[in-house]
Amino acid sequence: MIEDMLRTPAAVQDAERHTAHNYHPLPVVISSAEGAWVTDVDGRRYLDCLAGYSALNFGHRHPTLIAAAHAQLDKLTLTSRAFLHDQFADFCRELAALCGKNLVLPMNTGAEAVETGIKVARKWGYQVKGVPAGQANIVVAEGNFHGRTTTIVSFSTDSDARADFGPYTPGFRIVPYGDLAALTEAIDEHTVAVLLEPIQGEQGVVVPPEGYLRGVRLLCTERNVLFIADEIQSGLGRTGTTFACEHEGVVPDMYLLGKALGGGIVPVSAVAADTDVLGVLQPGQHGSTFGGNPLACAVATEVVRLLATGEFQRRSAALGERLQAGLRGLIGKGLVAVRGRGLWAGLDIDPALMSGREACERLMERGVLAKDTHGSTIRLAPPLVITEEEIDHAVAQVAAVLAG
Repeated sequence: MIEDMLRTPAAVQDAERHTAHNYHPLPVVISSAEGAWVTDVDGRRYLDCLAGYSALNFGHRHPTLIAAAHAQLDKLTLTSRAFLHDQFADFCRELAALCGKNLVLPMNTGAEAVETGIKVARKWGYQVKGVPAGQANIVVAEGNFHGRTTTIVSFSTDSDARADFGPYTPGFRIVPYGDLAALTEAIDEHTVAVLLEPIQGEQGVVVPPEGYLRGVRLLCTERNVLFIADEIQSGLGRTGTTFACEHEGVVPDMYLLGKALGGGIVPVSAVAADTDVLGVLQPGQHGSTFGGNPLACAVATEVVRLLATGEFQRRSAALGERLQAGLRGLIGKGLVAVRGRGLWAGLDIDPALMSGREACERLMERGVLAKDTHGSTIRLAPPLVITEEEIDHAVAQVAAVLAG
């Protein structure tokens, strides 16, 4: 039988046997990829509509980024921050310009960027704002996802992420997402920052009410509080603009960036802010051995240059309209709601039909890869290199799954 010749079942079992079960992946074992498509160990192709949670905004193996990585691998991969290297200045200068900020602090993962933002905000609060030692607080939103370190899960409202990992780090106040009145009430004289995702990805691509981000910006300015925008998933072209904050004409005090910054090749994250914020750090107070390494900088600099052309933002905006329109046409036909901006969508499936996991398994069987979250919700975040025809194909497969 053909099924007996497939490599996937044994590969899945082998992976399960030798790994901690902190993920529940779909039973697909990918061996190669290009653009918006991946191929499994049995030669079956799938349209990737997750794009590594936006880490693959430029698709798999984008030729410009692969060439940069190959060239750098032949020269230098790591120095540590004990020394400078010839890729560092270009990366920091060009990313700072893209963000409209003075300074960049490179790290590796998104969670590291968030932790860095928290540390910088607290230090700024003590040294610049004059908050008494040990009294700083940061306001965050319900439904947030900023990573999984012990400090970050301390202010998560997701029981899976938080339960049994205490004792928890103090100094955070949680308010409903999108509720400006609650945010206003939570800020006091010891508040040093408001930390928000401009669009909540893990929660199901939740877009805040119109005017919310503008209100946050005004409030933070009035109360002398830093506005920290976690653009790790929403930024770098995903929503049709370089940053999701741009949809409301808002510039935060600090950008937290990651995922797509590494081009789907190496982990790269960064904090971008002006000198009056990031300048509070002095040597020895924060760092990372691999943060800003030559290989990462070589790839990430090319990512910044791709974004500087505006091509990918324009693609995301135009193709995103097609995706959103196609999905909205399925409301009442198995979908109860669609949310999103650009090439990023959260789909709420009628729970009477199936769970989000079941929907993703059925999409996988039809050659489309997506990810579920929170019960009957699935997320679509295809690479920005996807075509109109591929978008239509993805929407058609969603429709087919919903129709049974």
